[in-house]
Amino acid sequence: MIINYKKNIAEKDYFLKASEVADEMNIQIYVVGGYVRDLMLNRKLDDVDILVVGDGLEFAQKLSQKLGLKKVDYFKTFGTAHFFYKDIDLEFVGARKESYSLDSRNPEVEIGTFEDDINRRDFTINTLAISLNKDSFGELIDTFGGVKDIESKLIKTPLNPEETFNDDPLRILRAFRFASQLDFHLDDSLVKAANKLASRLEIISQERVTEEFFKILKSPKPFVGLRLLFDSGVMKVIFPEVADLRGVEQIKDFHHKDVFLHTCQVVDNVASVSDNVWLRFAALMHDIAKPPTKRFDQKVGWTFHGHEEKGARWMKYIFKRMKLPLTKLNYVRTLVRLHLRPIALISDDVTDSAIRRFIVTLGEDLEDMITLCRADITSKNPKKVTRYLSNYDKVMEKVRDVKERDKLREFQSPVHGEEIMKLFNIPPSRKVGEIKTAIEEAILEGEIGNNYEEAFEYLKKIKDEFV
Repeated sequence: MIINYKKNIAEKDYFLKASEVADEMNIQIYVVGGYVRDLMLNRKLDDVDILVVGDGLEFAQKLSQKLGLKKVDYFKTFGTAHFFYKDIDLEFVGARKESYSLDSRNPEVEIGTFEDDINRRDFTINTLAISLNKDSFGELIDTFGGVKDIESKLIKTPLNPEETFNDDPLRILRAFRFASQLDFHLDDSLVKAANKLASRLEIISQERVTEEFFKILKSPKPFVGLRLLFDSGVMKVIFPEVADLRGVEQIKDFHHKDVFLHTCQVVDNVASVSDNVWLRFAALMHDIAKPPTKRFDQKVGWTFHGHEEKGARWMKYIFKRMKLPLTKLNYVRTLVRLHLRPIALISDDVTDSAIRRFIVTLGEDLEDMITLCRADITSKNPKKVTRYLSNYDKVMEKVRDVKERDKLREFQSPVHGEEIMKLFNIPPSRKVGEIKTAIEEAILEGEIGNNYEEAFEYLKKIKDEFV
């Protein structure tokens, strides 16, 4: 923890200028919330919240002028303003008091005191404030023991957690998100309140829920937040398909591992090697359809035949319900659909044609596919893990060999549509695409090489089939 936070604040010219403006306006101002928390945790500092006990908009305007800035964004409805200075996002808000109705998380807001504003904050670790006024510059105000909770790595609410969550249910997800991002644990009373009020999340817009959920996926160890979501009953409300993964069943000597815990571990495995949140989401989705495809076979035990295809078909529905960008749909759907394909390519008698199709189907996502497959190994048996990883190394050796020989990186028909139309004397039509596909199929099957000369000769050879 940073002890000399006063020195850190004094080194920032925008804080010193803010102090001058506050003195000129004869008002109190404080650095509050996440900036102070992250200062204590020695985390990256790029967002600054400044609490103004007075007119926050006027203060932002005067400070921007003193800093030589011209662009300030004002949000009069919310009483906030912000501007960028030296790549730092500074936001200003007047001290306020809030009250809530049961059917909305949007509060009734009125002008308040410093104490009112600190009391309305979500967690004790976010209630810390540092004065920027000249006579108390750098003084830390810790009303609710936030420093102690940071030292204890504890997430708790400053007021009764049921009241806090009932007012704004999104704070439930924020609690889990902070736990996941900071690797903190939750106060017991907070967990109980989250469980009791999970259904209140239904009043929150899907966009806000999805935003918090993806912040959990982006955290260093998503498992922490995902487990909290499940244990609190919140996952059943916001993502029932993931909640349904939980459970272990045994018949005779056969049992299957808990798919939820396995999936969470896969997500963490991906997170340890990649910041790509969509690859992490694909990891979360890869076994999503195992529950409805689960069957028991007397000879082999539990089976989940077709879960990869069914899961891929679910993706469009899940993307639309969660308001996810459809530009990422095909990427996630492909990884879910093909996550069992690489292991099928291990066999020595696998043809070059099968490898070619694998390469072409995945294209630039091939490396991500292998990353997911490696992450999918969650066995506690070191020998099994070594063997499985070795198998994927063999697959990639085959891929590199075929790529090198066939030059498949930018795979498409070497003969373009214009030449096909000229040779066949046909106009632009579906038939041109069918002919190009025939050439590509011949390359994938190894009948011809991936080059113009062989493709053009093949084109002349099959001409009669299409005329």
